[in-house]
Amino acid sequence: MKNLSFQRMGCLFLIIAGIFSSSCRTESPDLTITRNELENKIKGGWAGQVIGCTFGGPTEFQWNGTMIQDYLRIPWDNTRCTWYYDNFPALYDDIYMDLTFVNVFENEGLDAPASAHALAFANADYLLAHANQAARVNILNGIMPPESGHWTKNAHSEDIDFQIEADFAGLMSPGMVNQSAEICDKIGHIMNFGDGWYGGVYVAAMYSLAFISDDIEYIVTEALKTIPGQSQFYRCMDDVIAWWRQYPDDWKQTWFECQKKWSSDIGCPMCVYQIHNIDAKINAAYILIGLLYGEGDFSRTMEITTRCGYDSDCNPASAGGILGTMLGYEGIPEYWLDPLKPVEDRHFSYTTLSLNDVYELGAKHAIEILERNGAIISEDNIEIPYEEIEPVKLEIGFEGHFPQGLTRINSRLDHKNSELEFEFEGNGFALNGRAGKTGPQTSFADFIHGRVPPGSLPDRDIKLELYIDGELADAYSLSTSIRTRREEVAYIYQLPESKHKVILKLVDPDEDYFIQATGLVTYGSTEVRDTWHTHD
Repeated sequence: MKNLSFQRMGCLFLIIAGIFSSSCRTESPDLTITRNELENKIKGGWAGQVIGCTFGGPTEFQWNGTMIQDYLRIPWDNTRCTWYYDNFPALYDDIYMDLTFVNVFENEGLDAPASAHALAFANADYLLAHANQAARVNILNGIMPPESGHWTKNAHSEDIDFQIEADFAGLMSPGMVNQSAEICDKIGHIMNFGDGWYGGVYVAAMYSLAFISDDIEYIVTEALKTIPGQSQFYRCMDDVIAWWRQYPDDWKQTWFECQKKWSSDIGCPMCVYQIHNIDAKINAAYILIGLLYGEGDFSRTMEITTRCGYDSDCNPASAGGILGTMLGYEGIPEYWLDPLKPVEDRHFSYTTLSLNDVYELGAKHAIEILERNGAIISEDNIEIPYEEIEPVKLEIGFEGHFPQGLTRINSRLDHKNSELEFEFEGNGFALNGRAGKTGPQTSFADFIHGRVPPGSLPDRDIKLELYIDGELADAYSLSTSIRTRREEVAYIYQLPESKHKVILKLVDPDEDYFIQATGLVTYGSTEVRDTWHTHD
């Protein structure tokens, strides 16, 4: 491969881009990369992530279950990054979430415990959603990782969250995939479990391998060795690679195959039975489609990944970061880099870090990881010790739980009606809804612009008790604050498969505060396969 040399070759034969022949290897080689190349690739990884996020910004969750048509032009010009920095900085949650963990490493060292990362993340000022928000609520209530991300305590554990935040782990671990997986084990279980965690492990592994190979097929297939073959995440990625080989000139056919087989979300209570999908697997599949069919071309990769739809700012951010690492900053076309350059010295929202700061921090942390894991570092060159990739542990979320139905509830618990009662048959449920207060509500736009609506009541925690079959199952509080809200009114899994009676009680009702329940997702131990209704 260009710009890489191998030491202690023995009878080893280099095929391409870091692919080593196993038939005659007597010992594992070391890879050598220059400091300049390392810094260029780290810079390219961060830049590519921001570019992809910006490009996909206008399309995020606007095309659900359908690809973005070829004739629809996705805007890109030299004002794009500046516009988002000025008007909608929350678009860059992919990046400032990463930087929370980067900052903890910088302030507390590479051995900072998961609890340090969890507390920094939970107490940060930014808004969160899905698995991240569920983890924040858990942590603020004393449920620390890895329990904060476990599927029995986090109904969003297989959502995309850690997948969009794992970039830093790969960028810190150049060519050292097992080290990136160790970082992911510590931090990814703050908010995710199972397939949701695997999404981050896989993305980080692709970043890591992009330092030592410029072959996309090698990067995506070798990185998959980190994921247990028994998992659905592995099978989904393996399918995408197989379909790419079957339909090498038709990314849309592979997209259709993904939709047919992998587009059913069973975990996220906000997406089950809905047209949108924030599941890690299907969105990771879109990253692969973009990388494989993009064939190393930055423009083509951006277009294809984004046009797959669903989380179409996060997915091109991941693909752009991986490809940017492979190409290096200097290899990203000026067409894409020019809009980025005016903001490289500007801090991301909720941080004191700019891209230029992160370029330097990223190189510093990568050198530290390399040093402590046996790399030989001289003034100009870095010899990276080769290591066989080891799969991470097998985790299966929502095992034995399949969606059985969605019931519209639309019931309000307040000082006049303090109880909600319903029955269901199965082994678990999730009740969507929110805590609220009378009068003006703080919107997302209000929050990110620091506005408090005139006449708005103070936020407070509303106490609830959950009874299952006459027994108290949980006593907890829901916050009316948009920052510390819980994404569901109630949920519980792993109940005996039977008919259950549920009572939700409002404790100490107040006329100005309420709980709004909207929809009930029920689960059972048998997968539902409906048949088409026919009649004569």
